[in-house]
Amino acid sequence: MSGAPLRASRLEEARPRPQLVREHWTSLDGPWRFAHDDGEVGEREAWFEPEHRLERTIVVPFPPESAASGIADDRFHDVVWYQRDVPWDAVLQAGHGAERPRLHLRFGAVDYRARVWVNGRFVGEHEGGHTPFSFDVTDALLPGRTQHVALRAEDRAADVEQPRGKQDWQEDAHVIWYRRTTGIWQPVWLEATPETFVEQLHFTTDIARGSVTYEVRLNRPPAPGTRCRVELFDGEEPIAEAAAVVTTQRHTGTVTIPRLLNGQDREGLLWSPESPRLVDATVTVEDASGTVDTVAGYLGLRTTGVRDGRFVLNGLPRTLRSVLSQGYWPQSHLAAPGAAALREEVELILALGFDAARVHQKIEDPRFLYWADRLGLLLWGEAPATYRFSATAVERLSREWLEALDRDRSHPSIVTWVPMNESWGIQDVAADPAQRAFARALVQLTRAVDPSRPVISNDGWEHLESDVFSVHDYDHDPVAVRARYRDEAAAAALRAGTGPAGRAMVLTDAFDPGAPLMLTEFGGVEFLLDRSGAPGDSWGYSTAGSAEQFEETLRALYDALRASTVLAGSCYTQLTDTMQEANGLLTEDRRPKLPVPVIRAIVTGERTPAPPEA
Repeated sequence: MSGAPLRASRLEEARPRPQLVREHWTSLDGPWRFAHDDGEVGEREAWFEPEHRLERTIVVPFPPESAASGIADDRFHDVVWYQRDVPWDAVLQAGHGAERPRLHLRFGAVDYRARVWVNGRFVGEHEGGHTPFSFDVTDALLPGRTQHVALRAEDRAADVEQPRGKQDWQEDAHVIWYRRTTGIWQPVWLEATPETFVEQLHFTTDIARGSVTYEVRLNRPPAPGTRCRVELFDGEEPIAEAAAVVTTQRHTGTVTIPRLLNGQDREGLLWSPESPRLVDATVTVEDASGTVDTVAGYLGLRTTGVRDGRFVLNGLPRTLRSVLSQGYWPQSHLAAPGAAALREEVELILALGFDAARVHQKIEDPRFLYWADRLGLLLWGEAPATYRFSATAVERLSREWLEALDRDRSHPSIVTWVPMNESWGIQDVAADPAQRAFARALVQLTRAVDPSRPVISNDGWEHLESDVFSVHDYDHDPVAVRARYRDEAAAAALRAGTGPAGRAMVLTDAFDPGAPLMLTEFGGVEFLLDRSGAPGDSWGYSTAGSAEQFEETLRALYDALRASTVLAGSCYTQLTDTMQEANGLLTEDRRPKLPVPVIRAIVTGERTPAPPEA
């Protein structure tokens, strides 16, 4: 690297893959050529060849259903095509050359199935609409010339066996489901690497032992004599270093941080919402000839878990103040309208008094996770659901969830995993042994990959092996809400019985009665700030007719929760209005329905600041 060392946690504009960055890369976002392929003739007619020119233009990474894409067609189109010409200068800007001869074409997410060609040559395919993938396109390059990239995306609107989250299976969005997101919806970029390179990094913190376990995955087995050096920095201050001989493609080692061993001095290094301190990491792989690859990453020194009916962060109990985030924008749908919007979203959630967010039915853009890491927002990582149970759905959801865990498990902001929600995709879990087995298997699969975080088997009801006893309750009567969560006796009755939604709360005798009780969906109060701007019939779980009634309802619900002696956290539904759902604290364009200080005071229980004197 030239100039100042690259520090991944100090980037003012988050990279598409913020925890594994190199100095050189080239964005391919922007105008691409585009076409619907309703007759599904594109492959047969070789639309991937440079000679075939698609006629329309789309702005990547905005899905074609959205206005931001320039297409704005939200009808059913199961297959779409993209083309992009990439000048040779862009290849060179990505770092391609003698030291980094391998060129990779990377996609943040393409919904749902992608096939990719470069210069008419097929380079690979990927299935899974929320997770990243890349292809080594070196052998398809035409040196010194403009390169032609083509992508076919297949997203079957009626296929309810693919993980789709809140994407509607009907042509018009209804109730709590939204317009679909087809094709490219996260960044596309080029990046060059050496022949042997770092493919993935992971970090796991053990504060009690004063150490960090690092995992470095290479793209291929290392040459004899290859070494790996990991350096950790607090700002520009080196705080730890370890080096080891690498003999396998997946190398694991431990680096001790002396400052963590001093129990009276470690607090200043730990990551928390109050002090989101990030540790930078530089990983260098060397063989006998010298440096092979150098990448920058970061980590947060923190632990998370549950104990004695409480959620625990860094060994200390914490009552979570969370909000449900759909991660949806009116002009760009599941894609953020721009990189800055992701930072602004995190900042807004924190300004409203929340310390956590449950990103709902979506594997969020890594740049959002970056700002949550950097600014101190706790997150629950959740899988988008299928709607039908089958062997195909089991295979698809398991594979995509494993890819999500591999992408995100080093983000300190993520403190809980939620592979299933409200029995979506396992609607008969109470009676079907196969569906119960799948829910249990996803929990155990998650723990096998990442034993460091709590896991919820089925958020809301019909729990099996959950570390958190989570409940969804949209009762808008504060008296009933207060009674339902008043004390341990009320919580025990809830665990043993039928929940507010009419479903059994627990489906196993082995459920831990000491699991923290959290109200992970509540509220859902519909209030239209501007009725003239409503996009048709609006929807909510209950309704407020005025700002005064909206404020009164919010205060009453939060006061009822604060009266509980057993709740370990709550999650308000929801952050923003989303299409026909008008139950946000903000409108869909992020305008607060009440003054931000008022919402913050309601959420935190603090006094509302007095207005300034005239």
